Amino acid sequence: MKVHFIAIGGSAMHNLAIALHKKGFNVTGSDDEIFEPSKSRLVKYNLLPKQIGWNTDNIDNSIDAVILGMHARKDNPELIKAQEMSIKIFSYPEYLYEQSKEKTRIVIGGSHGKTTITAMIIHVFNYCHIDCDYMVGAQLEGFEVMVKLTEDSKYMILEGDEYLTSPIDRRPKFHLYKPNIALLSGIAWDHINVFPTFENYIEQFKIFTDEITPNGKLIYSIDDINVKIVSESSRKDIIKLPYSIPEHVIENDITFIKYNNEKIPLLVFGNHNLMNLNGARIVCNQIGIKDKDFYAAIKSFKGASKRLELVNKNEFTAIYKDFAHSPSKLKATTSAVKQQYVNRNLVACMELHTFSSLTKEFLLEYNNCMNLADVAIVYYNPHTIEHKKLDPISIEQVKVAFGREDLIVYTNSEELLKYLYNINWKNKNLLMMSSGNFDGIDFNKLAIYLLSI
Repeated sequence: MKVHFIAIGGSAMHNLAIALHKKGFNVTGSDDEIFEPSKSRLVKYNLLPKQIGWNTDNIDNSIDAVILGMHARKDNPELIKAQEMSIKIFSYPEYLYEQSKEKTRIVIGGSHGKTTITAMIIHVFNYCHIDCDYMVGAQLEGFEVMVKLTEDSKYMILEGDEYLTSPIDRRPKFHLYKPNIALLSGIAWDHINVFPTFENYIEQFKIFTDEITPNGKLIYSIDDINVKIVSESSRKDIIKLPYSIPEHVIENDITFIKYNNEKIPLLVFGNHNLMNLNGARIVCNQIGIKDKDFYAAIKSFKGASKRLELVNKNEFTAIYKDFAHSPSKLKATTSAVKQQYVNRNLVACMELHTFSSLTKEFLLEYNNCMNLADVAIVYYNPHTIEHKKLDPISIEQVKVAFGREDLIVYTNSEELLKYLYNINWKNKNLLMMSSGNFDGIDFNKLAIYLLSI
């Protein structure tokens, strides 16, 4: 089987390419730009295109299927030639479904928490020696790649992203997976460039539940009113299993789950992660994993990359990085760190980086979302706004939107670093939140420096 990837350098695409290569497929690919870590991973498996750019000579009758990445455009010359030759064209979610049609598909959807829940389930499966295929949106400790495909596994665990499928397929990715077991973690408006109203955004989750297989199962967060409405109004044949925050206690900066008269220590913390954990537990129950085995496994779960990830710490200070960028995620993450370290102040810094977050209309959604931080900082780069062809926003607009008169706003990352360098970090924690990297800040170097002051 020969498969050609158009836009092979994408985070999901290069992982799928490697997974198919390891499965024995003949894999080729092209892209007009490939960055790390995709580049090194493709080099390792001899999958890096020999030349950067698009070349119609890559498309010929030897190709059985083309997999099209979101980064490509509708007028991509390789895509046009493949269409003219009537070669079968898949988006990567379509191809993941093709590879898992005969398996039990477990799909984790929601505006937040889906990466962590998916990672938790994979971690527990691995601990319990249950083979599974998977696709997850972050690097997991102990796993080389983010996609695994085999012939023999009975299960496919999929992170169900609601963003668009490909340049020629405008459906959200999670509409294509047709889950046997689905989970909905939360609904909080995101991707304003694709879903212009909250009602339109909610509709995508209703369609997701409609795609659950007959007599399938839906695990859902009962604490999220939008999830509750969508889930409980779904088809009557679907078995509905609600979950909430489990009983727990925090002692000496460690969170413990209370179970069967025991206190089980966790490496993760925060109400949102406890909720994620409980949803993952109920999913695992559906394939026969008992609670005692789930808790034995989850004790060693360190979290997914950039999801409330500890960068470094000493006895007085802990420094975390997190993918949080939407209002609900900022609120949950700042709350988690404050609750975990009740005797320390929190300096929380977020970057406005996504299309939605840099839009004047959506900016107002951030009102009060960083109020729990003792010091709240927002960073954005005006050049990013210009590059995305959006209207400029002012520092005053950001302060008004967040609803904090004492909000500190920076538009230069060097100035932000100078501010952080001058803080006395004794009994203070730092939380850096972004789907980007604050224009090149090295979090590891920053942490080492701050902890040495």
